[in-house]
Amino acid sequence: MKEVRVRILENMPIAAGINRLRFALPEKVEGLRCGRFVNLSVGDGAHLLRRPIAICEHTGDTVTVCYQIKGAGTRLLSARKAGEELTCVLPLGNGFVLKEDEHRVALVGGGVGVFPMISVLKEYAGTGRVFCSYMGFRTKAAVCCEDIFRDGSARAKLVTDDGSFGEKTNAVAAFFADLENAKPDVILSCGPLPMLRALKSGLAERGVKIPCYVSLEERMGCGVGACLVCVCDLENGARARVCKDGPVFAIGEVDL
Repeated sequence: MKEVRVRILENMPIAAGINRLRFALPEKVEGLRCGRFVNLSVGDGAHLLRRPIAICEHTGDTVTVCYQIKGAGTRLLSARKAGEELTCVLPLGNGFVLKEDEHRVALVGGGVGVFPMISVLKEYAGTGRVFCSYMGFRTKAAVCCEDIFRDGSARAKLVTDDGSFGEKTNAVAAFFADLENAKPDVILSCGPLPMLRALKSGLAERGVKIPCYVSLEERMGCGVGACLVCVCDLENGARARVCKDGPVFAIGEVDL
């Protein structure tokens, strides 16, 4: 983990209220990995807290993130132009790691939770693994990165809540409807809490024992485990810091 000043290469809309930002690193940063995140400034001294954003893709000297424009901070971030500089702390969190015997991988994402799933596809491309992707969006206007999921997956289902694109359903329902075809060795997921809760209960109701790991979306302050803003409850009664102990947890470990 280190703090660096990064230079924006691209900051552009890719769907309604969603921007893709790619920035150049000034030096080599160790530990960049799918499922980890960055804490990025918005380029305004009045907004001191950086924004935690999942890594979508990384190369040796660049990082790509995608973010939703929700409040004043992300609106300011969306106005930053190529060539401008921001401060960034990275990489943070623990990320997703596939085991050698996990050859068939189901990816279940909803909303901005689809972007950590892209990082998995990118990182494990060419390893011989078979990916089945189930991505949910609110409407057609929010659908993005369709080509990445279709090109990188043996099976890819992109669905919407209102049926304006693909089936009228959600990512979790689409996954369970296709479970027998996917036959995953492991399930990776990221999305809003109700989605993760539905995934957890659905696995329990069906008696599915497939390993499942989820990346939690929480508000964060420091991003390094000091401020305790992002604590979550564990099934054993303890509490964990999403930024430091996560954001990826075994689904049976966290109380959703």
